[in-house]
Amino acid sequence: MKYYNNILDTIGNTPLVKLNDIAKDLPGTILAKVEYFNPGQSVKDRMALKMVEDAEASGKLKPGGTIIECTSGNTGMGLALAAIVKGYKLICTTNDKQSKEKMDILRALGAEVVICPTNVAPDHPESYYSVAERLAKETPNSFYPFQYDNLSNREAHYESTGPEIWDQTDGKITHFIVGVGTGGTISGVGKYLKEQNPNVKVWGADTYGSVFKKYHETGEFDESEIYSYITEGIGEDIIPKNVDFSVIDHFEKVTDRDGALVTRELAKKEGLLLGYSAGSAFQVLRQMKDELDENSVVVVLFHDHGSRYVGKVFNDDWMRDRGFLNDDNKVARDLVANHENLPLVTIGAHEPVTNAIALMRKFEISQLPVMDNGKFVGSVDDTHLVQVLLENNEARDEKVLDFMQEAFPIVQATDPIDTLSKKITKENGAVMVELGQGKYHILTRHDIVAALG
Repeated sequence: MKYYNNILDTIGNTPLVKLNDIAKDLPGTILAKVEYFNPGQSVKDRMALKMVEDAEASGKLKPGGTIIECTSGNTGMGLALAAIVKGYKLICTTNDKQSKEKMDILRALGAEVVICPTNVAPDHPESYYSVAERLAKETPNSFYPFQYDNLSNREAHYESTGPEIWDQTDGKITHFIVGVGTGGTISGVGKYLKEQNPNVKVWGADTYGSVFKKYHETGEFDESEIYSYITEGIGEDIIPKNVDFSVIDHFEKVTDRDGALVTRELAKKEGLLLGYSAGSAFQVLRQMKDELDENSVVVVLFHDHGSRYVGKVFNDDWMRDRGFLNDDNKVARDLVANHENLPLVTIGAHEPVTNAIALMRKFEISQLPVMDNGKFVGSVDDTHLVQVLLENNEARDEKVLDFMQEAFPIVQATDPIDTLSKKITKENGAVMVELGQGKYHILTRHDIVAALG
C-alpha cells in the first residue's frame, strides 16, 4: 500500500509548471514553482514544520505546549497543521488588512486568532508583533517562533525548495524571482542556487511602502519609505534577520494595482488561481524583461492559493473600490499608458537655455524636468522662459540652472486623479509619475484635464 503517515509528510516536492500565454512576450523559458500544492496551500508549510521540529529538538517546544505566532495567515496555516498532528495549541496574531478567508481557515483548523491594527509601528503595543510577544510571555509552556528572525525559516528553503528547483531545472536555472516578506524563501533558495551556480540572478518583489529596496541599495533604513499598502505577504516595515541581502541581486517594487491585476491575469490565462503576491512576483519579470534573453530559464515562485483572496483580488467590487478596475477612477499609470515606452525628455541643469528651447520645439512640449547627477533638481516651462527672454535676450546662452523653477512633485503610479490634481498649482503645471525600475514620466495639467473630460 502507498500512503503517507500523516499530512505533514506531503509537504514539498511541488511541481514546476511552464507559463505559456501570459509569458508569450517574454524571452526565454518562464517556469512557475506552484507552492499551493503543499497541504496548507502555501510555501509557508515548509518553514512552519521546520521551526516546530527544530524547537522540539532544542527543547524550546515541549509536549502539550502552545505555539504563538504573528502571521499574515499562511505561516499560521502551516503551524496549524503541525499543531494538529503533534498535539499543540496554536494562537495566531494577524493584522486587519489580511483577507477574511485566511482568518476563517485558521479558526477552522483550531487556531485562536487575534486581530491587530495594521497602521501602527512595529514596536507599538497593539502591533501584531508586540501582541504575539506579550501573549508568549503570559502563556505558560509556550513557544514563540517569530518567523522573521527564526533562521529555521530560511534553512527550510535551503534544505528543500532550493534543491527541488535546481533538480527540476536540471541545473539550467538562470533567474529566480519571489516576493519577499520574512525573507526566508528568497534567502534560503538564493543561497542554495548560488552555491550551485554563482551566476544565477536572484530578484525579490517588493512593494511601495516597504523598506527592502532602499535598504538593499543604500544600507539606509528610511522610515519615510514606510506607509500603508494593500498587497498581502510581501514588503516589511522591519528588517527581518532571515533576509540575507548578500544573495539577493535586486529588489523591484511593484504597485498594489499591478500586483492585483496580474494575479487575476494569471488565473484567466494560465488557470492558476493564486494569491496576491503571485501577481507582484510575475510583474517583476515584466518590469525586468530587458535583463533576459532567449537562453534565460526563469523560475517564479508563487506563494499560495487564490481561495484566500476571493473576497479581495478576485472580487470586482473590492477592486473597483480601490480604483483598480473602474475606468471612471483612473490612476496615474493609466494617464501615461500611451507614452509609457517613450523616453522621458529632460534638460541638464548646466546646459544653456537655448537647448531647452530647442527641445521644446523638437518634441512640441511646453515643460521640461531639469536634471543634475541623475536627480530631478528643477523644472522649466515655456511661459517662464518667454518671460526670461523678453527681459534679457542674452539669457539664452546662460545655464538653465540660473532660471529653473522648483522640481515637479513626484507621485506614485497608483495615485488617483484627484491626488494628482491637488499637486497641480498655478506655479506648478506638471507632476512626475514614478513607474518603477528608475523610470519616470511627466503628466501635465493638460493631460489631467483631458482625462477628466
